[in-house]
Amino acid sequence: MPYVDGFIVPVPKAQLEAYRALAQKAGTIWREHGALEFRECMGDDVPPGQLTSFPQAVQLKDDEVVFFSWIVYDSREARDRINKMVMEDPRMADMMSNMPFDGKRMIMGGFTPFVSL
Repeated sequence: MPYVDGFIVPVPKAQLEAYRALAQKAGTIWREHGALEFRECMGDDVPPGQLTSFPQAVQLKDDEVVFFSWIVYDSREARDRINKMVMEDPRMADMMSNMPFDGKRMIMGGFTPFVSL
């Protein structure tokens, strides 16, 4: 059964091209190690809510935009194996130490698909 990692990330507007470059490199690495899909989506209709919202969840600042991203794998087992290989990949070391966003405000989790049409 497929498995999905999901992410919500606040990215400074001044860092969009740096984030794009990072995402393209990271996506290439994930795909090389077996991920089926790697998507980065920039928010353009993401209103603040009264109780919760994407902007509130990441404490979005005026000079930032929220990204909703996901990676698809064959299974939870494949995800665990692929993520281990990605984290051990030497190309990731530099990227992890030079992130163009505040990683402390990133939200992430693993998900089992519930409905697929």
